[in-house]
Amino acid sequence: MATKRSKRPEWFTVEQANAMLPLVRAIVVDLAGLSREVIDRRHRLAHLLSGHESNNRDVYREELSQVEKDLEQDARQLREYVDELRHLGVEPVNGPEGMVTFPSQLDGRRVLLSWKLNEPEVMFWQEPEAGYRHRRPLATDMAAS
Repeated sequence: MATKRSKRPEWFTVEQANAMLPLVRAIVVDLAGLSREVIDRRHRLAHLLSGHESNNRDVYREELSQVEKDLEQDARQLREYVDELRHLGVEPVNGPEGMVTFPSQLDGRRVLLSWKLNEPEVMFWQEPEAGYRHRRPLATDMAAS
């Protein structure tokens, strides 16, 4: 069986990243929504289970078991979204916020173009080690990189 090779670029220009945004946005909308739901349900489940001793006669045992199975299925779906993005060459950074990065170059060094759900286009970049809280606005000269 032949393996598919991705035609993704090793480095993205701002234009390439923006051209890919419709597909990335569609995946990230689903990823962010499901991430927030899973986090919320895990918190609620933890709250329900705190101080609760399970036993075989527990009337809620079956329901709690189903909630846990649903969470496992959602976790698998989240991994699929992450895999889809990575296959495109895009790295998810923060699922609930819908933030991703695209590898790029600036003055010959590796940087990350940064995009967050609800931003109209890629408008920020960051140093790989700096983290997304240190995003910087794109300079106009980087748009041509």
